[in-house]
Amino acid sequence: MRIAVLIPCYNEELTVAGVVEGFRSALPDASIYVYDNNSRDGTAAKAAAAGAVVRHEPRQGKGNVVRRMFADIEADIYILVDGDGTYDATAAGMLAARLADDNLDMLVAARAAEAKDAYRPGHRTGNRLITGAITWLFGRAFGDILSGYRVFSRRYVKSFPALSAGFETETELTIHALQLGMPVGEVTLPYAERPDGSVSKLSTWSDGLRILRLIVVLLKDERPLLFFGCIGGVFAALSLILGLPVVAEFFRTGLVPRFPTAFLALGLMLVGVFCLFSGLILDTVSRGRREMKRLAYLGHPAVKP
Repeated sequence: MRIAVLIPCYNEELTVAGVVEGFRSALPDASIYVYDNNSRDGTAAKAAAAGAVVRHEPRQGKGNVVRRMFADIEADIYILVDGDGTYDATAAGMLAARLADDNLDMLVAARAAEAKDAYRPGHRTGNRLITGAITWLFGRAFGDILSGYRVFSRRYVKSFPALSAGFETETELTIHALQLGMPVGEVTLPYAERPDGSVSKLSTWSDGLRILRLIVVLLKDERPLLFFGCIGGVFAALSLILGLPVVAEFFRTGLVPRFPTAFLALGLMLVGVFCLFSGLILDTVSRGRREMKRLAYLGHPAVKP
């Protein structure tokens, strides 16, 4: 069984060699790939010296790196892990075995911080909010959807469209599995503090807003009836608020003295109806797209233990 460890790296000179060595020790027969994403230090050289196959992705952003990795590398099991040295490499064999034994398509390593500063409060709060939003919109999610330590089957990797460019790719990875109803799992593992001199590339506000934007876009694309139905409902509610007093006055006096309000209420109701029908039409299109993605997913064999 071919196992590939995929490590996206930026400026990780302080940690990348230890990460490569840790996974080489845990999985001696695995192929370890480090994709250098425009690092400006000695990351690529240290990764190569540690025994990794080093490749380069010039388009900045983790999503671009993941897209390139998934397209280039052939394996039966893929382990995706950040190169910052915070994840437990010794658990890699257990995670790969669990994926194969349980016939899963994605296994997420949820983070349990070993130190107070390992998992910043802002990131923890944002993770909870985003996890709650995805659970409400797309169904059962995970306790830690933003974890950078995941194991995938080949059929997951080769059916994943990888449209994101940045750190919102973890959210896209999760929603892809939920939308296709894939067998998934989650294991809690220790999450270590970064070594001195290593700085997180994740921005709490800018990357958080990008993730929320991705959720809205995916909601529009994957559940258009809900998306446009909610918009149509808002317009219909405004129409009723403005129009009901006009209708009541007409039944009471037989006159319509406020024509601008009446026309505005009518226009808002028409927009609401158009939104509803747009959602119905796009829902049919979305269902066809999900069927095509499901067929692409089923075109690859499951992992055999």
